[in-house]
Amino acid sequence: MEIIKRLEHKVVVSVQAMPSEPLYLEKCMVAMMKSVVKGGAGGLRVAGARDVKNAKNLFDVPVIGLTKPDVIPKNWQEIVYITPTLKEVISLVDAGADIVAFDGTMRPREGGCTLKEIIKYIKINKRISMADISTVEEGVNAAKLGANILSTTLSGYTKESLDVNPTEPDFKLLETLVKETDKPVVLEGRIWEPWQVEKAFELGAHCVVIGSAITRPQLITKRFVNRG
Repeated sequence: MEIIKRLEHKVVVSVQAMPSEPLYLEKCMVAMMKSVVKGGAGGLRVAGARDVKNAKNLFDVPVIGLTKPDVIPKNWQEIVYITPTLKEVISLVDAGADIVAFDGTMRPREGGCTLKEIIKYIKINKRISMADISTVEEGVNAAKLGANILSTTLSGYTKESLDVNPTEPDFKLLETLVKETDKPVVLEGRIWEPWQVEKAFELGAHCVVIGSAITRPQLITKRFVNRG
């Protein structure tokens, strides 16, 4: 579990863009990865085989890989769309991802694929499994099924978690999972300030994943334009 150890107390940066966005171009994604690694990112979380391969070939940091559809469906709060089936898991393993991230909720998956099968396949291929969850129940379930890492990624983004504060990280979920499981717990989602990173580590986070606040210029710009 050397990869997990390397992520301890690190800031991981999620470098992602949708195909419809200007930064999705391969050279743009590579440039962004170079920038954040130069800035001290202790790991990268990237989407798709293309970016996983580039991250592995260019940088000596742990690489978390996942997949997303080219267009996020309108009913995204109700369905599994992050690395939903074994097909996507296989593509990430083949691309060289150190850690495979996937929807770790208890919702049904396409084609009858199960969470247990996904975790088992990742383990057989000697990779680390990261379950993106939205509730304590989901985190405990994923831990029991053998997930190596739990991440609060989906908190506030599923029908089961719409009661959380939409403007700040889910510190309560982090703290509870740290107490109720023996798995490394990652804080991800709605992190915009350095003090939130510090608080996460105080509460026992293994590492912190930051995306929009660093790598989504359209969202960063909106925060300034729509101030107050």
